[in-house]
Amino acid sequence: MLISDSASTLPAGNHFNGLFNYAYEVSYRLNVGGPILTPENDTLSRTWLSDTNYNSFPEGAENVSVSTSKVKYPKKGDGNGDGGDKATNFIAPPLVYATAEQMANSETLQQNFNLTWTMNVDPGFAYLVRLHFCDIISKSLNDLYFNVYINGLMGASALDLSSLTSSLSTAYFADFVLNSSSVTNDSVTVQIGPVSGVQSGQANAILNGIEVIKMSNSKGRGFFGDDGSKSMNVLKIVAVVGLLLGLLAMLLLIIGFMKWQKRPQDWEKRKSFSSWLLPIHATNNNSTFASSVKSSKSSKSSKSCSRKSSIFGSRKASKSVYSGYFSNAGLGRYFTFSELQHATHNFDEKAVIGVGGFGKVYIADLDDGTKTAVKRGSPSSQQGINEFQTEIQMLSKLRHRHLVSLIGFSDEKSEMILVYEFMANGPLRDHLYGANKPPLTWKKRLEICIGAARGLHYLHTGPSQGIIHRDVKTTNILLDENWVAKVSDFGLSKAASMDQGYVSTAVKGSFGYLDPEYFRKQQLTEKSDVYSFGVVLFEVLCARAVIDPKLPREQVSLSEWAMQWHRKGLIHKIVDPVIADSINPKSLKKFVEAAEKCLAEYGVDRPGMGDVLWNLEYALQLQEVTSEPAIPEDKSTNMIALENLRGGMATIELGDSSISVSDDSEVTGGSPMFSQIQSFQGR
Repeated sequence: MLISDSASTLPAGNHFNGLFNYAYEVSYRLNVGGPILTPENDTLSRTWLSDTNYNSFPEGAENVSVSTSKVKYPKKGDGNGDGGDKATNFIAPPLVYATAEQMANSETLQQNFNLTWTMNVDPGFAYLVRLHFCDIISKSLNDLYFNVYINGLMGASALDLSSLTSSLSTAYFADFVLNSSSVTNDSVTVQIGPVSGVQSGQANAILNGIEVIKMSNSKGRGFFGDDGSKSMNVLKIVAVVGLLLGLLAMLLLIIGFMKWQKRPQDWEKRKSFSSWLLPIHATNNNSTFASSVKSSKSSKSSKSCSRKSSIFGSRKASKSVYSGYFSNAGLGRYFTFSELQHATHNFDEKAVIGVGGFGKVYIADLDDGTKTAVKRGSPSSQQGINEFQTEIQMLSKLRHRHLVSLIGFSDEKSEMILVYEFMANGPLRDHLYGANKPPLTWKKRLEICIGAARGLHYLHTGPSQGIIHRDVKTTNILLDENWVAKVSDFGLSKAASMDQGYVSTAVKGSFGYLDPEYFRKQQLTEKSDVYSFGVVLFEVLCARAVIDPKLPREQVSLSEWAMQWHRKGLIHKIVDPVIADSINPKSLKKFVEAAEKCLAEYGVDRPGMGDVLWNLEYALQLQEVTSEPAIPEDKSTNMIALENLRGGMATIELGDSSISVSDDSEVTGGSPMFSQIQSFQGR
């Protein structure tokens, strides 16, 4: 029997009975930690997809596997009757139970996170979630305890597989019913993580397979509605419409074959990725998607780059309308694939200047001599059409000195290619550690952090609707030939929700920089960027990786390690030795205070990027006046008044003196004390 009549409910504690009365439709069947399993490799000719595209934190997961010969199925009567004694090779083949994901670096990394898989589903339905387990990592019984959560609800607490199966490497599965009201963000999220307070041999967790199965809306009445007769009518209508569409499709195929020899010269361009995407926004003439499709049908040449249409056409549109927005708004251009081939010397490996989650980045010389950076999407990348679309959508309407400019893009030949301004000095991380480049001075590091903060502050407050970057890190802060910092890579960015203050979305980001509150609640706010930027500040100060599992346990996480030393009042002991002697202690104190506030556990306690920017500029001024007399410590006359306004003015009052700092970092002295200071302006 593949499905029993009962399953656990969420949160754990009760059972749901009457599963035999429902109809089912499989939404996802994932082989966790293993490759795609084709029907030939399954006992019931099923397909099991790899979990790679659904794993929200691949950096925190580690694949484990054993030979299928080591996988055992419980004999009849084994287990506790809660799934263990029902697991057979018809429930899942040995190949599923022989592979798994466990927590990476489980012996050294502080386990303050859960492994997470997120799958988009249809709202309004309950779901049967089946999880497959097989303890292939323990060396002895009762050595592994972990928790299971589904959409944030406890599914199993302190799960000990060996106590359920009485042996190791034994197949086990558990069924959970997720009520429709618990399906938030139109997704099902499965999480596993270690148990706190339980003395087990290892702080770890393991998962071998996931099945998400949609349940009918009401007993015995299918997926179309609550009324059975209406369901039958819908089925009849669908059958008739399907027959008519089939006949129409045959007719169109015949016509298409007859016209095959007459296809236009640009037919290949029309089969581009643009035709897979919905329109992003209208151009200056307020044209709609419908008008853009109509325009594309009436155009006689698809090579024209002056169409007044949205960036992307519908997948059903007869032509790929891709270049109108750029040409009309004067923000860039559409490149042909051959142009970029020529510019990169056929994507020569010698021209590669970086590799990211989207693909490789090449240095390229355009025909007019302009140097650019060409980012070419990789077929094996976990990022794809959505990130490609988002990057164009965001950058095409953003222009700021501290944001990397998008020059254009290409989507011919099923390619996804983005063309940016060239940043001669590359990512900030390369100048901190790991690339054997000359170290940056403390002043230069402050100026770079200020530039990045300005870019993020503009994102949060400048556009008509704020934008949350969602992937702030030192590899996404690039430096031009003049060492001006610019924020890059907007593939994961989200428009802020003005009405509720947060965006409900699946968790994405980079391990080590991720806001723990966003991870827990799956509610994204601009304060999530602030948290990530706080990690960046400590990375700049200490010049080391944010996660380094080779270090002793207490040092693995940079943010936790730095906060420990700061609480002891000894932060100066972990500063990058190259710059330690050159830092003004007051500048260091103000910088670390800013970083500490960014890392507050709750977003409401974190400052906005405007406040962070102000404090960094103040730290720079303190560094630049190192040779000046010490600032009075009398709190009655030494007061910092900060008003967090968009484009507002902040004032530092120091006794009889004052400094006014604008969002553009222009600093003016209001007393003879500052008239002696040269170059008293942040850049």
